[in-house]
Amino acid sequence: MSGGGEGEGTSLEFTPTWVVAAVCSVIVAISLAAERGIHFTGKYLKRKNQKPLFEALQKVKEELMLLGFISLMLTVFQGRIVKICVPASTMEHLLPCSLSAESSGGEESHAAPEGSGHRRLLAEEVAGGYCAAKHKVPMLSLEALHHLHIFIFVLAIVHVTFSVLTVVFGGAKIRQWKNWEDAIANETYDAEQALKTKITHVQQHDFIKTRFLGLGKQSAIMGWLHSFSKQFYGSVTKSDYAALRLGFIMTHCRGNPKFNFHKYMIRALEADFKKVVGISWYLWVFVVLFLLLNINGWHTYFWIAFFPFVLLLAVGAKLEHIISQLAHEVAEKHIAIEGELVVQPSDDHFWFRRPRIVLILIHFILFQNAFEIAFFFWIWVQYGFNSCIMGKVRYIVPRLIIGVFIQVLCSYSTLPLYALVTQMGTHFKKSIFEEHVQVGLVGWAQKVKKKQGLKAALGGSAQAGSAQGGSTQAGSTQGGSTGGSPFGIQMAGIARRETKPPSEVQPANGS
Repeated sequence: MSGGGEGEGTSLEFTPTWVVAAVCSVIVAISLAAERGIHFTGKYLKRKNQKPLFEALQKVKEELMLLGFISLMLTVFQGRIVKICVPASTMEHLLPCSLSAESSGGEESHAAPEGSGHRRLLAEEVAGGYCAAKHKVPMLSLEALHHLHIFIFVLAIVHVTFSVLTVVFGGAKIRQWKNWEDAIANETYDAEQALKTKITHVQQHDFIKTRFLGLGKQSAIMGWLHSFSKQFYGSVTKSDYAALRLGFIMTHCRGNPKFNFHKYMIRALEADFKKVVGISWYLWVFVVLFLLLNINGWHTYFWIAFFPFVLLLAVGAKLEHIISQLAHEVAEKHIAIEGELVVQPSDDHFWFRRPRIVLILIHFILFQNAFEIAFFFWIWVQYGFNSCIMGKVRYIVPRLIIGVFIQVLCSYSTLPLYALVTQMGTHFKKSIFEEHVQVGLVGWAQKVKKKQGLKAALGGSAQAGSAQGGSTQAGSTQGGSTGGSPFGIQMAGIARRETKPPSEVQPANGS
């Protein structure tokens, strides 16, 4: 058994059993506590009928499972990875820090815990000797592999945390609009006001006065500047909410004037949350590209911080401009309107006629901002504030300010704007129905599709039978197919895990 300073390299064979048991107990206890916490949170969400949030929690569990798999892969194959040998000249290019910085201040900037240093030296002795025999060097050291392992874990945790905070704060802002919904509903259902004929002068309407800036090329430029600045203060007013709410109801729910638009908007936002909290494949591609381009002297970590910043401002300006466009469409066509002012939702106002693009951009913005913050704190904790990767103070401060600004603006302005304005598309979302109605409609659509497929199959078999012989043979063929159809129907029902009484399929057989 090794002693003294070499105790860090002791194998499990010569480690006291109480140490092994104690460490395992702590790890298992922490893991079980986290698992039980997620489990009870899921049960609470299901009990409160919060299916979208429950699905978002399932997405978080998927991300944790992915992290566990990545951790397992790195742990299992680390012995083979550190034995991948390359020529020494290959390791002198595309470095995050210059070799001169490593030789002059490497001990200070690459400081690591004493235990991890002993383990690194022990493992790299083996790998270094293996590669030295081939006159090469290891492609990736065990210490670098360990740091990469920690970075991936920190990135995922920070992204999930920031996404949750954004949706929580944004949702709190949206829930403040409930007072507007209640006030509008009380005005709408006033019987005396409903009997009176109302003439609305378009130019005097609050929505038009705040959003319509005139006609011509100059007004279009001023409109974009106004939309850009509007996202920073009073991004949504009561007149905006009332106009867009009425436009949605008159387009999609004309027969239900009592439709609760605010409740629908909250359900739609909760449904989108499960997509925001995940890490899609293209986000992992972005991580890989950044790690590739993080080269000494390029200051990639600094310049890339401006990308989500500019993108967030563009998304906010676009959403505000869509509200202005809806106002312009009404103001350009009408001087006075009998009844209420109604805007017309349309996909034409969105980029490439796809409102969904806005959600993808917000997802990317939140991930990249989380990436910036995670990378900063990972470098700080792992290598120290004076690390060459961290850069100079004049590069650090703007990154932190931009990161905080993005998080605040996205929570209190961009996300509420998204929740409201994306309802102004040509089509409504399935969240317009309650959960039990959605389930019923999906089941009904599946049954109709199944019956249509069954009719087509029976019609095709009848035509094939009549083409083979006379009318008598055709009749026997059709009878045979009818007799054999219940078995096919039962098999289809088993495959789809649905049960159908025989009476439901008799009309299809006889058709």
